[in-house]
Amino acid sequence: MYVNDITLSFTRRLGCLGTSMAVTEAQNPLLGENTCGSLLKKLQEIWDEVGESDEQRDKMLLQLEQECLDVYKRKVEQAAKSRAQLLQALSDAKLELSSLLSALGEKSFAGIPENPSGTIKEQLAAIAPVLEQLWQQKEERIKEFSDVQSQIQQICGEIAGNLNLDDVSPAVDESDLSLKKLDEYQSELQELQKEKSERLHKVLEFVSTVHDLCAVLGMDFFSTVTEVHPSLNDSTGVQSKSISNDTLARLAKTVLTLKEDKKQRLDKLQELASQLIDLWNLMDTHPEERSLFDHVTCNMSASVDEVTVPGALALDLIEQAEVEVERLDQLKASRMKEIAFKKQAELEEIFARAHVEIDPDAAREKIMELIDSGNVEPAELLADMDNQIAKAKEEALSRKDILDKVEKWMSACEEESWLEDYNRDDNRYNASRGAHLNLKRAEKARILVNKIPALVDTLVAKTRAWEEDHGMSFTYDGVPLLAMLDEYAMLRHEREEEKRRMRDQKKHHEQRNTEQEAIFGSRPSPGRPVSSGKVGGTRANGGANGTPNRRLSLNAHQNGSRSTTKDGKRDIRPVAPVNYVAISKEDDASHVSGTEPIPASP
Repeated sequence: MYVNDITLSFTRRLGCLGTSMAVTEAQNPLLGENTCGSLLKKLQEIWDEVGESDEQRDKMLLQLEQECLDVYKRKVEQAAKSRAQLLQALSDAKLELSSLLSALGEKSFAGIPENPSGTIKEQLAAIAPVLEQLWQQKEERIKEFSDVQSQIQQICGEIAGNLNLDDVSPAVDESDLSLKKLDEYQSELQELQKEKSERLHKVLEFVSTVHDLCAVLGMDFFSTVTEVHPSLNDSTGVQSKSISNDTLARLAKTVLTLKEDKKQRLDKLQELASQLIDLWNLMDTHPEERSLFDHVTCNMSASVDEVTVPGALALDLIEQAEVEVERLDQLKASRMKEIAFKKQAELEEIFARAHVEIDPDAAREKIMELIDSGNVEPAELLADMDNQIAKAKEEALSRKDILDKVEKWMSACEEESWLEDYNRDDNRYNASRGAHLNLKRAEKARILVNKIPALVDTLVAKTRAWEEDHGMSFTYDGVPLLAMLDEYAMLRHEREEEKRRMRDQKKHHEQRNTEQEAIFGSRPSPGRPVSSGKVGGTRANGGANGTPNRRLSLNAHQNGSRSTTKDGKRDIRPVAPVNYVAISKEDDASHVSGTEPIPASP
């Protein structure tokens, strides 16, 4: 009876399990007839057959019940543990989602449910694809950051001159992968790329300048530029060239050194070219021989920037010019007399153009004595003669203004002399050939003659000022110019006095003729004045009015003044005697040529 009660109790406790097993059995036909109820029934049959006692049966049933409870308990614990793990996974997923959004700088993301609902697995299933997308986006963002930071690191290394950073990848801060931070890095990269471009442009400019300078100086470009940095060789690509501060500084220093070298060589070459030209001119070197050094003399007046021909300032070219100058110097010493006389001829020509009288024969004798004695170096003698030539040119320049006015004065005096001859010609108004030309010339001559007094006054003032400045007398071919002007003023005054006497004499003669005509009733015809011949040319004796014929002299015994020609010979030209006075026919035009006497200079 007791055993049956226990069996009934156990059957009831296991009823739920049996029901569940029955349901499972109904759902799963593969289990066949091995269900909990059938197995228990079979167990009772075995016990009945064996003859197990009730105590043993009860013990085995209790054991079986305990084992069933242990199974349930383990399953419940496993389910609880699984639920806890799912909850932790959901929490971690939410935390990771928040961390990813924060790192990517995103406040929200499409696909994330605002109010998640459903089972834990449903919530995990909803978050998983979002996490996958965010992980992918994070990896892409990290790659972008790494690329940008690598380029920044590379350019910074190039600028700093440290190019050994290729194998070291920059560390990416994964806590801040926002687009804002990426934009900051990209902006920094753009600035560095711009700076790199500018630096590369400067480097290429420097390299180009070094190439041009080396070409002009005849230097090896590759060795010069690779001394600055090996990457500057043309064999390397443009982007591979060094752009560091040290490279730029060394390039700038190299360019400065080459420019200074170019300037020094150009100065040296121009100095040699000047010496060559001077020596060629001294020794009348043939043009064909000069043409051999056209590459030297072509840069005679060129500036540093204008010399761009390759090899124009090469050292061998300068050495070649130095050798030629030395050769010509030795040749010059052997031709010293010829060169010295040539310079003396140049000096005499300057003085002749300036109408300064010198003694060329004595100067040439002195030059011969100095050369033959050997007491003076040829270079010193030539330098002294160059100094004399420079002083002569300076003196000629100071005399130029006065000499120009002297020429104008002499030309005006020639026109005055011609006008006197023209006024004495009774046939000047006849309709002969060329009469109209003479009439035009006479009109111009009267205007020019009227300017003579003012011109003489200006000459006197300028001459006196020149003499005060230089402390010496201003001579014209050896004759003091003020004395010439005084002589001209005196002669002009005497001529005016003679004209006045002639007018009085004529007036008296006409009065006597009038009285005789009243007494005798007839009037004799006046005598015809003697014509001076042709009007068109200048009188050979210098003019009846005593005007100078291109030269004046105060020496009464001298029939002409002296002038030094280009070849050093004396040019004797006749002038009017100081006591010669022309008797001209009374004419209105003659009064215009000299209405007022010029006072004599003190």
